[in-house]
Amino acid sequence: MYLIRRIYTTKPGEARNVAMRVQKQAQAYRDAGQRSPFRVTYNGGTLPGDQNVVVLDWTDDSLMSPSREGHSLPQEALDLGGEIRPLLESQRIEFLEMLPDLEG
Repeated sequence: MYLIRRIYTTKPGEARNVAMRVQKQAQAYRDAGQRSPFRVTYNGGTLPGDQNVVVLDWTDDSLMSPSREGHSLPQEALDLGGEIRPLLESQRIEFLEMLPDLEG
């Protein structure tokens, strides 16, 4: 099992705006059956730590290329991506392997 985490650094003052769009985009992927339950978090500057940050994370059993043969991305998600990009300073993605439940 993998934890996939996409981290966005937003332009100042845009974290909540980006978080709302990322939430809609992730839901479009979920509605299309391409994403497990997800979580969106952000810090727009009112909390300690890194500011102007949005984090999207979800889990998956395998890592697959979004450009794999026969796969199509939801148009709504692509359109929202176009709205998000101008509001960003940078973004990155992390892939983390999760430990299995050792108590079971």
